Amino acid sequence: MIYLNERNILHMDLDTFFVSCERLIDSTLNNKPVLIGGTSDRGVVASCSYEARRFGIHSAMPMRMAKQLCPEAIILRGNSGIYSKYSTMVTDIIKENVPLYEKSSIDEFYIDLSGMDKFFGSYKLASELRNKVIKETGLPISFGLSINKTVAKIATGEAKPNNKIRISKGTEKPFLAPLSIRKIPMVGEVTYKSLCDLGIKKIRTVQEMPYEMMSKVLGKNGGSIWKKANGIDNAPVVQYQERKSISTERTFDRDTTDIIKLKTILTAMTQELTYQLRNGNKLTACVSVKIRYSDFQTYTMQKRIPYSASDHTIIPIIMDLFKRLYQRRLLVRLIGVSFSHLVEGGQQINLFEDCDKAISLYQAMDRIRKRYGSRAVINASGMGAKSIGRSNPFNGEAPPLLANRRL
Repeated sequence: MIYLNERNILHMDLDTFFVSCERLIDSTLNNKPVLIGGTSDRGVVASCSYEARRFGIHSAMPMRMAKQLCPEAIILRGNSGIYSKYSTMVTDIIKENVPLYEKSSIDEFYIDLSGMDKFFGSYKLASELRNKVIKETGLPISFGLSINKTVAKIATGEAKPNNKIRISKGTEKPFLAPLSIRKIPMVGEVTYKSLCDLGIKKIRTVQEMPYEMMSKVLGKNGGSIWKKANGIDNAPVVQYQERKSISTERTFDRDTTDIIKLKTILTAMTQELTYQLRNGNKLTACVSVKIRYSDFQTYTMQKRIPYSASDHTIIPIIMDLFKRLYQRRLLVRLIGVSFSHLVEGGQQINLFEDCDKAISLYQAMDRIRKRYGSRAVINASGMGAKSIGRSNPFNGEAPPLLANRRL
């Protein structure tokens, strides 16, 4: 039996993941400030290189502000298909080499190596796994190894960029003490401001406070912060389960009633998601369309369908749902498409519906997309969509991603 005080928890994080993927495709981006995200005034930074961070840029910052801080930055819309592909590659490597892992986002993993010291050595195993990821994908990755998820994640942040660190049992509090309270994962901007107003800026200050005082000041949240500041976290590594839905949506720079534009973008969105289905060997049994009007009223409509991953089957259904849903004739602020009730396909597309010619066509198009990007081949009806929008692929939480920058 493995007790909690014998745990070895590894946290691995792909460094500036989206930027690193782009640099694998285009080496001229190396050592330059790179921003990925929406390019309009409403856009935000989804990811940025370390060179850009030196100017004070960070993820979730408005793109307009980022441009002001670093006018020479290279701005890319990003490619969700490419990021999904590399994330899957890393996931497969981890899956093949460890007994238990949790994928907490598209580029982050928790791995339970408890008991491995008896046979291999947890730090050695973690180092070998990191080297394998770097060698087989070309992506930089950092890790932190400690007795729990909180300390391991904070350690990874201190190890970056592209490095590793182990916090041995008994050294958690000294390691955490000099760090900013903002380093604790659950401390967001609002909580951080509240703590600063109380004169709490370093983790050491919380460590020196009684648990009851933190609980009294910040309630249950305060008690959780106190425990994490003291290196206490018994949360288990939860076995990774793949998502049961995927979606994408777009918020317009200017609200619109252009029906042709809306249908064009919906077509492009649907084709992007069906490609993700086939690439992930998945089928969907439920599709839905989402509309948000200029007054922020939001409506959705869905339909159950026979399991499929075919453009020619799903696009007409999406168009029909949109026709039935778009009734108010007001300016549209946002549209989106989602697929749910996903299952393993066993084949790339529905062999019961599609002829050999259609199957061969999809396979040929998907081979081109895998090599040149998900928007390299598109339906004529979707060509007008220069950007697709915010995408949420299978493998974990994803920030805003937009269409292939080459278009």
